[in-house]
Amino acid sequence: MAKTKATGKTTQKTPRPGKRLGVKVFGGEKIKTGEIIVRQRGTKFFPGEGVKMGRDFTLYAVRNGTVKFGVRKGKKIVSVL
Repeated sequence: MAKTKATGKTTQKTPRPGKRLGVKVFGGEKIKTGEIIVRQRGTKFFPGEGVKMGRDFTLYAVRNGTVKFGVRKGKKIVSVL
């Protein structure tokens, strides 16, 4: 048996802020070179034409154009045309 009563104290850690992941520019929108298209953890979307992937899996435009989302071989592709 416990020597003292429980005090109702929680052991939860302090809440942490969200990481602001997700699609930042949607299909059909204009984009400039260097702008971020998708922030993600892992490869949910893959880079297509005119798009590069950063080391934290961020997809960004390497040229000016219009964003286009599509599917190639069962994978979601993001392109800038």
